[in-house]
Amino acid sequence: MSAAEVTGFLLALVVMLLGLVGAVVPGLPGTPLIFAAALVHRLYFGDRGAAWWVILALGLLAAASMVVDFAATSLGARRFGATWRGIVGAGIGALLGLFLLPPFGLILGPWLGAVVGEVLGGREWKSAGKAGLGAVLGLLAGTAAKVAACLAMILLFALNLLLRTPISGN
Repeated sequence: MSAAEVTGFLLALVVMLLGLVGAVVPGLPGTPLIFAAALVHRLYFGDRGAAWWVILALGLLAAASMVVDFAATSLGARRFGATWRGIVGAGIGALLGLFLLPPFGLILGPWLGAVVGEVLGGREWKSAGKAGLGAVLGLLAGTAAKVAACLAMILLFALNLLLRTPISGN
């Protein structure tokens, strides 16, 4: 591996680690950032980058992760009786909670946002609180799925690249 390839690999891993952070922090694109880092690495280094099948697998994992995240949050909220107002409120609450009360805001923010959204929609506090709980549980399940997808993507990229690259030579 040349010095440029080592640098490119390390830079791709740093961007991918930012993607891993994005799996937890709302507003940062987690799996799309990891996919983009792998794709740019492949385009820059050509055959010395990850195999095309790996790039395709990473793209599929990124897409599946986004679908699962959305579905988990929506289904969790719906299962506990949330309406679209509660789901939107949970998303807004997550963003505000991140900046106003880190790290507790990642849990408190979505719950409070869902409750406020439901109450503004005319629901009683008790059912709004239940809907907020569902939104938080769905958000946590979606986040766990995103983190797992990010770790799998980073591992697949790194292993493929390391196993295909000679340790010494030009």
